[in-house]
Order: sequence, then structure tokens, then C-alpha cells
Amino acid sequence: MKISKPNLSFWQIFNMNVGFLGIQYSFGLQQTAINPIFLFLGASEDMLPILNIAGPVTGLIVQPIIGAMSDKTWSLKWGRRKPYFLIGALLGSICLFVFPHSPVLWFAVGLLWILDVGNNVAMEPYRAFVGDKLPEKQLSLGYQMQSLFCGLGTLLATGSIILFQYLFGEEADVAGTIPQWVYYSFYIGAILSLTTILWSVFKTSEIPPTKEEFIEINKIKALSLIKRIAKPFQEISIAVKEMPKFMWKIGAVYLFQWYALFVYWQFSTPLFMKTMGYSISEAGSQSAAMSLTYNTTTMLIALILVPLTLKFGNKKMYALSLFGTAVALFCIPFISDPLLVLIPMILFGIGWAAMMGIPYTMVSKIVPQERRGVYMGILNMMIVIPMGIETVTFGPIYKYLLSDNAINAMLFAGVFFAISAILAMRLNETSRFNKKTSTQ
Repeated sequence: MKISKPNLSFWQIFNMNVGFLGIQYSFGLQQTAINPIFLFLGASEDMLPILNIAGPVTGLIVQPIIGAMSDKTWSLKWGRRKPYFLIGALLGSICLFVFPHSPVLWFAVGLLWILDVGNNVAMEPYRAFVGDKLPEKQLSLGYQMQSLFCGLGTLLATGSIILFQYLFGEEADVAGTIPQWVYYSFYIGAILSLTTILWSVFKTSEIPPTKEEFIEINKIKALSLIKRIAKPFQEISIAVKEMPKFMWKIGAVYLFQWYALFVYWQFSTPLFMKTMGYSISEAGSQSAAMSLTYNTTTMLIALILVPLTLKFGNKKMYALSLFGTAVALFCIPFISDPLLVLIPMILFGIGWAAMMGIPYTMVSKIVPQERRGVYMGILNMMIVIPMGIETVTFGPIYKYLLSDNAINAMLFAGVFFAISAILAMRLNETSRFNKKTSTQ
């Protein structure tokens, strides 16, 4: 049954997406600060992919399950998706506070697993939350607003790293020790993770389930505990079998796109250690400056993409942005000036803005309302599966095929982005699946 949804004002859409700021601040720290921490605690460069396996594994397990559960959840006080935001944010906040105090490598790796669980519990229902609230003509604005907060959260995370390293950084790194300046960025993240989610929870109401959805929710509540536990897995299985062909195509794009992104995030610090002769702290700060640049671009360009996608189409804008990201990665290894190397990150930032918004808009239009949570979970599975493949395959590739050379790793990522751009040209949109469901 199709639900009639009222148009929301700009500020209503703004408020409902504020919580994404805290989630993305946490992910920004993971992109920029986690790998330097691993290096500080004694990890070798070829170990970085496997040490990051927590994200893909927890995302693969947690996101579709939470998505299926949130589809069948309703609380008069808290709503459908918001209980999961709060639980995930609280868990993530605790982990961020503790993380910089990690005494040894295994402790930091263990905390990363728990942090990723918290982030995934919060993030997956958030994607569905936007689709739940907005009519189809406002979906692009809703998801690009999310992209804006994605850029802003990561911008604040990386900006704090640069600032605190500049103000409190030491001249030389001490082996086996996390520098004091790293602590402050994580403390800010712990605060933002919870407070921004609370803002959205209290500022935004959720649309109650339809009569049919209430009947289904009550049926699930009446099941035995074992059957209730099994229900999300059954929902995922059915959703995969009935998944629109479009989502299989976007999965092919994601395979190369997200593999390449993971390579970039893991090897940007080693790259600057090689191309600029920096220490770990200096290279980490330069990597943060790169992230600051591309996330500033993302924040500025995110809403501009809305009219561009309406005029030229989601497919063309998405493919073009991926190609621009490939060009950026081809340029970075050959620029040794710390300021000039920031210029390609403008292209990267445009690409990141598109990646964080356009695919979700496209998918949200074609999946049925009553399964939006589980399909958003499956879409995020398509993100973490390539990341998982990267964590177990790229270490040997880096060591034996790319000669332990971070320059080659960055060029490798550029090639994968170019392939993803070609595959994106196959993404022909249709809302037929949604219309079919709406008439039932």
C-alpha cells in the first residue's frame, strides 16, 4: 500500500539529517586516524588491510539484520528507526572515548570491531529513515543533504586532527605510543556521536506504519523467541531473491568503487611517507589535509548535485564523478608539494558527494516501502563485501605484485575507479518495482 507523504521544508530535512554528522565524524576518524594509530602501535604497512577487516565483516552481518528488524519495529514513544540510532550512537560514543587509550595493537583492533558495530547499527536505519519520510520528488534533496553532513562530519574529524597535530604535535614519534594530540579528536567524536543523534531523534517524528504493517508487526511479536530471531534472516533471503536487477548492476559498480576507496584510505599515509619523506605523524596530518579538502568540496557540492542530477540524470552524473575520482588518484602520487597535492582532491570530493547520495536516491525509488530497511541493508552489504575482499586480498597484492610501494597502490585504486565509472553507465533507472508494490 502506498503511503501519501507530505512535502517537508528545507529545515525539516536538515534536522532529520543532523545525526548523520556524528556518525560520519566517527567514520572520518576511521578513514584518517585509525591506520596511523595502528602504525604507531607497531603494525607494518602490509598488515593494514587485514587489520581493517572489522568494518566489512560487521557491516555485512549487522546492516541487513538491523535493516530487516527496523522494518518490523514500532514504538509509540521512539518510532521505527530511531531506537537503533540511539543504541548505535551510545555504543560508538563509548568506543571513541576509549580508543586513543589503546595500550597495544590488539586492543585497538578489538575496539575497532565494537566501534564498527555501533556505527553500523546507527547508520543503516538512517538511510531507510530518509526514504520513509520523504515523497519521491524530495528523495534527491534528502540523500544529498545526508551527503552534505557526510562531508561536514568527516571535515570536522580531519580538521581536528590537523589542528591538534599542529598545536600539540611532538617533533618525533615514540614507537609503541599514541601521541597525546590524537586523543582530543576522539573525545570530540564521542560527544558528537551522541548529541547529534539526539538532535534528530527529538526534532523529527516518524510516519506510523500502515494498518497492514501493524498487522505484520503484531504477527511477529506473537511468534516464539526462536522464530522472531530467525525472521530477519528470512526477510533478507526473500529480499535477495526478489531484488530488482538494477541493484545487481549497482553491486558491480560498488565492487570496484569501494575496493578502491579502501585502498586509498589505508595507503594515503604510507604514500606521503614515501613521496614526501614524512614521519607517521606528518604523513597522517597530510592525509587529514587531503580528507579535509575533499570533504569541504563534498559539503559545498552536495546540494548543487540535486539540480544537476535532475537535468542530466543520476546515471551520467554518477559515472562522471567516478571518472573524476579516478583522475584524482592517478595524479596524487606524482605531486610532491603538500599544497598542490590538495588540488586533485576537489575532483575526489565531487565524487564522494555523488557516491554518498546518488546511489541511495536511485535505489530508494525502485524498492517497496515495506522493505526499504532490508534493501538499504543489502545495498550496504554491497559496500562492505568489496571492503572485505580488499582486506584479505590487497595485503598480498601490495607485497608481492605492487612491490610494497604505496605509489603503485594509489594507481591501482585509480584503475578500479575508472572501471566503476564504465559500469555506472549501465545503471538505467526505473521505479517499476515500487509502482508494482504500491498497487497491491
